[in-house]
Amino acid sequence: MEPSEAWGVRWEMAASPMAKRYMKVATAKQSLVCLAADRNTMAGLFELIEAVGPHVAALKTHVDLVDDWTPEAWSRFCKAAHEANLLIFEDRKFADIGKISRSQMAGVYDIRSWSDLVTAHLISGPDIVDGLQAAWTDVGRSGGVLLLAQMSSRGNLLHPAYTTEVVGKGTAHNGVFGFIGNGSRPEELQQLRSAVGEEKMIWTPGVNLAVGDGEMGQRYGDPTEAVLAGSDCIIVGSGIHKASDPRASAQAYADASWKGLLQRNR
Repeated sequence: MEPSEAWGVRWEMAASPMAKRYMKVATAKQSLVCLAADRNTMAGLFELIEAVGPHVAALKTHVDLVDDWTPEAWSRFCKAAHEANLLIFEDRKFADIGKISRSQMAGVYDIRSWSDLVTAHLISGPDIVDGLQAAWTDVGRSGGVLLLAQMSSRGNLLHPAYTTEVVGKGTAHNGVFGFIGNGSRPEELQQLRSAVGEEKMIWTPGVNLAVGDGEMGQRYGDPTEAVLAGSDCIIVGSGIHKASDPRASAQAYADASWKGLLQRNR
């Protein structure tokens, strides 16, 4: 199946080269799954790529949580991810002014040199997106910013008025790849999709084949329902990497997400 057939209007409307790249990878793997690779050792991260690489389209990382991180080991990890046709999504949640965010993309982890996507809060204003994009340009690369428009944790402060501001500014900015939405509440996700329109991506944590409440205030919704409500990528963590058989679990999430996309575009 060609990406244009699988994605329909989203493929036609997407202006971001990174969005096109993601949709191609997702179509090739028949998976709208981003694995939250929450392992704190390099060996654990390599193990995940080996186990689930064929069934996920992207890896969501927290580089500063890896206890035995070294530049050399991380370089090998990124090479392995790219060889497995995976986008690398550093969930850094940048929130400072543009100048500082640009510098934070460099530093010891040099996120600008290996990330394809990063997350950011828009609390400091749209200059943060300019700063992040400038950081990629500094090393001759391009990437995409996902703005947090909703969160799935209980008691979060991303209220509807704030979401409206984020969407309004984000949809008008070429450097914005898309938005993080709430996968645990399909009705909220439908509202977000309606506000965002068809050009930008929406990626959603808060999904699990076992719906309900998780640890530390996390809530989970059904992955197929999230895609039907407007999600373009489901972000799955413990449902895969804590499973007794991560490979089989990744395949199950891939099947659920792909089913949702095909149903959505009938």
